[in-house]
Amino acid sequence: MRMHRRQLLTTAAWLVAGTALSRANEIAGQLPWYPNAGNPPAPVRPGPWQFFTLDEATAVQALADRIIPPDPQTPGGKDAGCAVFVDRQLAGPYGRAEGHYNRPPFMHGAKNQGPQTAGGPAKTYRNGLAALDRYCRAQHGKPFADLNDDVKDEVLKGLEDEKIKLDGVDGGAFFKEVVDDVKTGFFADPIYGGNRDMVAWKMIGFPGVRYNYLDWIDRHNERYPLPPVSMMGRADWTPKR
Repeated sequence: MRMHRRQLLTTAAWLVAGTALSRANEIAGQLPWYPNAGNPPAPVRPGPWQFFTLDEATAVQALADRIIPPDPQTPGGKDAGCAVFVDRQLAGPYGRAEGHYNRPPFMHGAKNQGPQTAGGPAKTYRNGLAALDRYCRAQHGKPFADLNDDVKDEVLKGLEDEKIKLDGVDGGAFFKEVVDDVKTGFFADPIYGGNRDMVAWKMIGFPGVRYNYLDWIDRHNERYPLPPVSMMGRADWTPKR
């Protein structure tokens, strides 16, 4: 079937116009431009656990408080909301490992190749917490959260050194993932559920999402004088019409 030159040009013109229209639609809502017109993430809302069961959440809170213990100046991982942060992450794309290849065959590769398992972090936590509970009950007669702090630290040290073996779970890898996620929750923007009241940012003097603090970048060993700012507390993140 032959296409005449006029038909070809008309078709091309419609394609160009359609593309331009689609782009215009994308930016139409942003004109006229104004500062902070982006789309911030939705704040984590208080409420029930979205991924963890109550027993799992209790265990993760206890883990968070030993990974980041409280002191007289700063709350620990539990009161900073780290378990809430991890719960919401596991209930979302992170827990499902979206963006990663999640189809078989699954093989044990080198550590620098990342996890080669089905189920993503959500399954890692579910299996790891169950295995940790079985170990603690068998060895100490109590779940992890009910152990005294010295015994908790012994268990975590054993996992870190890979001297404690969990049934059907790589205890060392599970421990490392929990540590990484708890630390992330402790220092992340409070909009994600952790770093409650910006306790971690206040501790290290981090300014947060302030528009500009260039004057202080080269002023080492000086405490930043202004309080930190979170995306959750920025009124100017709300689009103005």
